Amino acid sequence: MIVADNETAVDLLYYEAIAKTVVRLVGEKSDEPLSVGVHGDWGAGKSSVLMMVEEAFSNDDRVLCVRFNGWLFQGFEDAKAVLIETIVEELRRKRPTSQKVAEQAKRVLKRVDWMKLARKAGAYGLTLATGIPHPDTIKELGEAARSLLGKGAEDVSPENLAALVKGSDEYLREVAEDSAPEQMHAFREEFAKLLQDAEIDRLVVLVDDLDRCLPNIAIETLEAIRLFLFVPRAAFVIGADEGMIEYAVRQHFPDLPVATGPASYARNYLEKLIQVPFRLPSLGYAETRIYITLLLVLNVFSEESDEFQKLTALAREVLRRPWKGPGLDRKAVEQALGGVPVEVERAMELAGRIAPILADGARGNPRQIKRFINTMMLRLAIAEERGFRDELNISVLAKIMLAERFAPELYDAMARGSASTGASEELAVLEAVVAAPTSGLETKSADGKTTGPSTETSLPDWPNIEWAKQWAAIDPPLAENDLRPYVFVTRDRRSVFGAVTSLGELDELIAKLQGSPLQVKQAAAEVARLQSIEAEQVFDALRAKVRDAEDLAQEPVGVKGLAEMARQHPFLQRPLLSFVQDLPVSKLGPWAVSGWASVFSETDVGSDFATTLKGWADQDDNKPLKAAASAAMKLSSKRKRS
Repeated sequence: MIVADNETAVDLLYYEAIAKTVVRLVGEKSDEPLSVGVHGDWGAGKSSVLMMVEEAFSNDDRVLCVRFNGWLFQGFEDAKAVLIETIVEELRRKRPTSQKVAEQAKRVLKRVDWMKLARKAGAYGLTLATGIPHPDTIKELGEAARSLLGKGAEDVSPENLAALVKGSDEYLREVAEDSAPEQMHAFREEFAKLLQDAEIDRLVVLVDDLDRCLPNIAIETLEAIRLFLFVPRAAFVIGADEGMIEYAVRQHFPDLPVATGPASYARNYLEKLIQVPFRLPSLGYAETRIYITLLLVLNVFSEESDEFQKLTALAREVLRRPWKGPGLDRKAVEQALGGVPVEVERAMELAGRIAPILADGARGNPRQIKRFINTMMLRLAIAEERGFRDELNISVLAKIMLAERFAPELYDAMARGSASTGASEELAVLEAVVAAPTSGLETKSADGKTTGPSTETSLPDWPNIEWAKQWAAIDPPLAENDLRPYVFVTRDRRSVFGAVTSLGELDELIAKLQGSPLQVKQAAAEVARLQSIEAEQVFDALRAKVRDAEDLAQEPVGVKGLAEMARQHPFLQRPLLSFVQDLPVSKLGPWAVSGWASVFSETDVGSDFATTLKGWADQDDNKPLKAAASAAMKLSSKRKRS
């Protein structure tokens, strides 16, 4: 039904060329430290490229490829230590029977322990110098105290306390024995020897999702690469958005000047760390069209299917030189597949229609395009479950979704205008204007009347009218379609279908029932004449209006109308009570307790409302409501006694 929105080794965009270039570069510089950046916006495909690089090295026993996701380890205290420990553990797993690797790994991990110790010692040093406890100091002392107290009162002695103090002194002295430069130099030598002992020709560390990390975690990971791990035989392939990394640098080093020469300090930092940058290109029209086609076909056929495999191979050939054509050629598809299946035909047709706007609106971002297609397929599936899938044309749905995604004013106007009859007057005018320069023919308005060619001056006053004209030119035209099922399945806000829904002749009555108490009373006879189905429609519209109210401290517009509906049509009393019970108690004003005695005339409904009233009187979250409910209960009790 949908295509998973995560990294994948299934290459629909021919990013394999980038991955192979990275692999070749790593192989050519195998004895030298190397850092490669795979840059691109969120959703550009960086993780997929890293996965392809990992796959390329999977069968080489003398290459260790380690995948590190900084985002997953964001909660750890020391990102540097976690990165190094991850690499060492992978080396030990790669050579599980080697005693030399095991012993050398222990030496490297001891250096990692020193890093952690030095970090904590810094906190203790600050405490000793200032007398102000650092958070790390408090945490460590708390753990030591809990450990000591856990032995029982009989074990807490002066000797134990003295041992704790002595241990702290040794802790600080151990850290102070070696300077940080000496420790770093020793670590680099021991780490290089670990690679040699493991008989690893190339360590390839794939660092992903740094641009999702908090700034301090991103910088710590990059610093670990620069200071500790940049040794011979080690290569780092870092997938990140340059803009986010620059932001992290600015946040981590706020006192740096803004710029030096033609570039910012943040940019210089990144360029010093990354030796070879790759920037994933945004998708153009041809690539977007091919990508949409493949996603739509993938919704019908599996990845392993013969049709999809052949179509992907053909797409890859076209993507080698995307500037040569608009996308997949029908004749070439026919030759490759031995005919064009209906599903592929429809996918190619739809892709050709929506690709121009989607390529521009999504700015060539694969994830945005994939989400658009997935949302469309999900909505079709929902329509199928509801039983009206046959009423939806996928091309019409895709066109409406383009407006929903990139021109919300146009979509809202179309939704409002089509709510009553299914046809939008403004949409008919727009499409007539777009068609007029080429046809010059008479057009029909939404009510069927023949008119002359529309002019630019008759267009609606939308802020994005130029985009709307480009959109209206896409086939198929919408003016003659019943748009209500499309608006229903695309609505993501209750206001599209709810209080604003047009019910034709009932609109005037709904307006009266949203008016003053006098207007509601005058409409009572009209309410009483409603058929059951009409009463339900009016009730639903009023209920939606009240539900959408932002302020429930004051009586919302429509409450009096709901009461009158239930008074005239007793079958609505139970739905009304359920609605009142569902309103958030903490936000309700005193108005909620009164006026229901003549409404809830059914015995069981009245009894249940009395229980609700008691609940309001017993709660303490809303004092005004509590007082009003208590007063209402006392008044009701007096009436019963009299």
